[in-house]
Amino acid sequence: MRVSLVALALGVLAVGCGSQRNTLDRLWHASGQTVALVPGTSEYAPGDLRFSFLVISDRGRAISRPTADVWVARSRNSLPFQRSVARLERIGVPGGYADPHAGSIYVAHVHVRRPGRYWVLARPIGGNVRIGGIHDVEVKVRGATPAVGSRAYPSQTPTLRTAPLRLLTTRIPPDRALLRYSVAQSLVAHKPFVLVFATPRFCTSRTCGPVVDVVDRVRRTLAGGGIRFIHVEIYTDNDPAKGENKWVRQWRLPTEPWTFLVGGDGRIKAKFEGSISVGELETAVRRLLA
Repeated sequence: MRVSLVALALGVLAVGCGSQRNTLDRLWHASGQTVALVPGTSEYAPGDLRFSFLVISDRGRAISRPTADVWVARSRNSLPFQRSVARLERIGVPGGYADPHAGSIYVAHVHVRRPGRYWVLARPIGGNVRIGGIHDVEVKVRGATPAVGSRAYPSQTPTLRTAPLRLLTTRIPPDRALLRYSVAQSLVAHKPFVLVFATPRFCTSRTCGPVVDVVDRVRRTLAGGGIRFIHVEIYTDNDPAKGENKWVRQWRLPTEPWTFLVGGDGRIKAKFEGSISVGELETAVRRLLA
């Protein structure tokens, strides 16, 4: 019995030491070179989360390895409760309006059951140097934007028939094909649609600018499928000094850009904050709207 108790005690001690070694903080420090993790998303609610991010070296350069291991924990000193793999997604379209600012961004999908503060560790796979970045995220009880499954707000968004072109888009050349339909018209017609809130001229960074180009590319690819594609600018009269327009306020958007997929039943099927790739969007549209 004494031997068994000693063995049990040693086993518990070994598990405890192993757990200590595997805390998120220890995994981070074991990564070798520490780098900056820059989130491309900011709104999180319990459930399935899409977490996009950049990994920036100490020289200010983006790390672009094809995949990255991702761990999620309740604190830096606790054990990760989930592990995932982030994939590098191409942002923008070659030759598009925001092409000089285009690049790639990592996208991971994780599941969080409860609101609270969490920590994410990302470690790009491959390369000569092992690196890792860490960042906290705040998961709120509910997001500010309309939830997946809720009804889309019947906004009377402007179109080529109701407003001059200069007030409809800041893209050069203008994205006329994304300005034909309003949200309200599409809901009445029971047409599925992709709705993007973005301002190409005033937001051309890697994490937001090229989204209009991406939406238009997917529109071209899926032309003839009965799906509508709608672009709405962010600012009143396209003037940042005048603040956000009424459609942004109706949809309660705390950031931009946002892209929503709405079904023929008028309900939101998916939503994306920040940059998305052509592959991400096309896959979602084919699966949820086609």
